[in-house]
Amino acid sequence: MEYSTFGRHVAVDTWGVDFELLNSAEFLQAQMVEAAEACGATVLSVQSKQFEPQGATVLVLLSESHLSIHTYPERGFAAIDCYTCGETVDPQLAIDYLVSALKPEKCYAKKLVRGLGEMTVETPEMKQAELV
Repeated sequence: MEYSTFGRHVAVDTWGVDFELLNSAEFLQAQMVEAAEACGATVLSVQSKQFEPQGATVLVLLSESHLSIHTYPERGFAAIDCYTCGETVDPQLAIDYLVSALKPEKCYAKKLVRGLGEMTVETPEMKQAELV
């Protein structure tokens, strides 16, 4: 069986997010698992770290690749990243879910199309996702 190397990698910087949301690894972990499931990905494992005095990192290992968030609550900032291999799982759906849950004041996103030769960079269309 031959596998495609095609993948999509969406990276988002969010600003103006509530401190309490960004400072709860437990909340973020739950939202990220729901986001992965919302885009049809298969969750293999989840790792999270609550930092002191504030901040969190959550990494969701997917069968299709990964979903991650790194937060700076004191700045209202979160860096969100989702990469998926193949064409069946759309990382943009996971990103839209997380952005809908975090409700940032500002959001900046780029999508890399990978695995087809030279990477291309696009500006994705962000949509409001229905939360579970």
